[in-house]
Amino acid sequence: MDLNIIWFILIAVLFIGFFFLEGFDYGVGILLPFLGKDDRSRRVIINSIGTFWDGNEVWLLTAGGAIFAAFPNWYATMFSGFYLALVVMLLALIARGVAFEYRSKQDSPTWRNRWDWVIFFGSFIPALLWGVAISNLIRGVPIDKDMNYVGTFFTLLNPYSLLGGLVTLTLFTLHGSLFLSLKLTDNLLESARSVAKKLWIPTSVLLLAYVAYGYVETDMFSKLGVNPGVVPIIAGLALVSVGYLLKIKREGWAFVMTGITIAFSTITVFMGLFPRVMVSSLNPEWSLTIYNASSSPYTLKVMSIIALIFVPIVLAYQAWTYWVFRKRISTKSKLEY
Repeated sequence: MDLNIIWFILIAVLFIGFFFLEGFDYGVGILLPFLGKDDRSRRVIINSIGTFWDGNEVWLLTAGGAIFAAFPNWYATMFSGFYLALVVMLLALIARGVAFEYRSKQDSPTWRNRWDWVIFFGSFIPALLWGVAISNLIRGVPIDKDMNYVGTFFTLLNPYSLLGGLVTLTLFTLHGSLFLSLKLTDNLLESARSVAKKLWIPTSVLLLAYVAYGYVETDMFSKLGVNPGVVPIIAGLALVSVGYLLKIKREGWAFVMTGITIAFSTITVFMGLFPRVMVSSLNPEWSLTIYNASSSPYTLKVMSIIALIFVPIVLAYQAWTYWVFRKRISTKSKLEY
C-alpha cells in the first residue's frame, strides 16, 4: 500500500470523524428553536454541545488541510468549482459560532431568540450543503483535461445532489435528537425522544431513495457491483435498527446506530470513488485520482510522520473532553450563560 492510498484512507477517516461529531452538533442546532420552549430550556440545549462544537469543527479543518497538502490538485479543483457553495457554508458556520458567543450578551428575549434562529440556519445550511457537495463528487461535475471546473453554481443544484442534501439534513437531525436524548432530562428528554421517532421513518425513506437513484445517476454502485458489499448493507441495517431501539427506549444504542450509518455511508462514498477523488462528467479519463492530484512522495512522507505523532494526541484529548462532560444537563442545573 503506497502513501497515496494511505492518505486517501486518512482523509476518509477524518471525514467520518467530522460527520459523526459535527453531525449531531448540526442536529442540535436545527432542533434548538423547536425543542426549546423558553430561554432556559434553549440554554440547556446549547450547553449540551457547548463544550464540544468548536472541537468537532477541527476535524473539518484537518481534513481540508490534509487535502491541500496531500492532494493539492483536488483541493484546487474542488474549492474553485464549489466556491460559492463553500462560501455560503463558511458564512453560515461563522454566523453560528458568533451566535453561540453573543446569544447571552443581552438579557433580552428578542435578542436571544434572534441568535437562536441564527444558530438554526447556521446548522441547517451546512447540513444540507454537505449532502449536495458529496453527491456531486460521486455523480461527477464538468472537469476539463486541465483539471479545471467548467460548470456553474447551478450545475451543482441537480435533483440527485439536492436529494443527497435532504438525506444528510434529516440524518444529522436524527443524530442530533438522539444525542440530546443522552444529554437531557425530564420534558426535554421526552421531546428529544419524540422528535427522533418522527424523524426515523423519513430519514430511512430518503436514504433508500437516494441509494436507488444512485444506481441511475452514478457509476458508484455499478462499480461496487449489484451487491455493494458488507459496508453499505451495514449502514442500511444500522439505520433500520434505530426504529426498534427507540421503541424500547435504548437511545444510547440508537445513537451508536446512526453513528454507524454515517460512518459506513462515508466509507461507501470513498469506496465508490477510489482511486478517484473527483469524477469528471465530461470524460472519465479527466477525473482526478489519488495519483494525478497528489503531492510529491517526499511531501506525503513528511506528512505521514507528522500525523503519526500528533493525531493520537488530538484523539486522546478529545476523548478525555467527552468523558469529563459526559453527564446529563437539566433545566434545574446551574447553567453557564
